[in-house]
Amino acid sequence: MSFSNKVALITGASRGIGRAIAQEFAAQGARVAVHYHRHREAAEETLASLAGGPHAVFQADVADPAAAQALVDGVIAGMGKIDALVNNAGIFEEHPTPDVNYGEWQHAWQRTLAVNLLGPANLSYCVARHMMEYGGGRMVNVSSRGAFRGEPDAPAYGASKAGLNAMSQSLAKALAPHNIFVYVVAPGWVGTDMAADSLAGPEGEAIRRQSPLGRVARPDEVARTVAFLASEGTDFLTGCVVDVNGASYLRT
Repeated sequence: MSFSNKVALITGASRGIGRAIAQEFAAQGARVAVHYHRHREAAEETLASLAGGPHAVFQADVADPAAAQALVDGVIAGMGKIDALVNNAGIFEEHPTPDVNYGEWQHAWQRTLAVNLLGPANLSYCVARHMMEYGGGRMVNVSSRGAFRGEPDAPAYGASKAGLNAMSQSLAKALAPHNIFVYVVAPGWVGTDMAADSLAGPEGEAIRRQSPLGRVARPDEVARTVAFLASEGTDFLTGCVVDVNGASYLRT
């Protein structure tokens, strides 16, 4: 697996899974566009951790359609092309139906769908238009097992990820004739800094027991799966949804 002479745009790459994905692509020879929204310092830390290069950092709120287009244009202008897009940026905001008022409910749905679904949709469109002219490419969307099992305290999150899966499969069909291939990975719990408090708390053991492996995923395990899908020779996997959750949720 090599990404020599390839450029990969990784959204939400300032920390967690996104940082691990950026590191994996860089280790395999890609030049990486490290996207972030608010945490410039963390994005710079990701940049400093990457092998090879040259790599670059780009800021955008992917929920803003104009910012999404500007991000793609900026990466192409600065790095010459985009061979791989990884839509990893996302948010999780709890909004349990019995506990929130209608305004809070509306805000949670609007913001979650804007970031988790419309952002990837707009980035995919803009990158696809470039890839169609350039001769093809690959997109990997980071979803969640919540797309299949439901998220009772964050229904907008579950819906956004289910929509992301459906969008990915639609694009896989639409873009294959243009040599553009689209994939999905669906993690469960992953041992990132964002999950550290939950995993260290009283519910941590129960979370680990959700998988028969008795643990949660490591970020590098998700990253390697993403990199594999984005590599050459995986064309016939286009449209697939790959569970990376240790059999903690199996679809039937």
